[in-house]
Amino acid sequence: MINEEKDMSKTLVAYFSASGTTAGVAKDLARTTHADLYEIRPAVPYTQADLNWMDKKSRSSVEMSDKSSRPQLSDTDANIGAYDTILLGFPIWWYVAPTIINTFLESYDFSGKKIVLFATSGGSGFGKTVAGLKPSVSANTEIIEGRILNSASELKRWEESL
Repeated sequence: MINEEKDMSKTLVAYFSASGTTAGVAKDLARTTHADLYEIRPAVPYTQADLNWMDKKSRSSVEMSDKSSRPQLSDTDANIGAYDTILLGFPIWWYVAPTIINTFLESYDFSGKKIVLFATSGGSGFGKTVAGLKPSVSANTEIIEGRILNSASELKRWEESL
């Protein structure tokens, strides 16, 4: 029965997590929605120093100040064609998605697919995230702002609404 549910799912939870917070949320979401799971990994993993937003020369600060920045992915093995819906998760950086999310979106054909965003955040909302991601997919790809999920109770409420 579980395998039949999973095969019928046609949903993928794809996520990028620099510190592990978003990974935990994504794994819980995939488990409870019977979706497949895919980790978006950078070719060069982020270090603590890379994530120091107070340092204007840190890797994340440099990437986020350059909207054309496209950090390389470690692979492009996701079988996007097998899914109708992608739940796409990431931490909010500077009020938007990290530019590696644009790299991911530009690496696959999401034509006709529905992408529902979820994020973790230290305090900010989605800001202009949807507008920043739309140019990275085809015009017939639907991107929907989902939820900021910083706690188990927020995740449970969102899962119930899916």
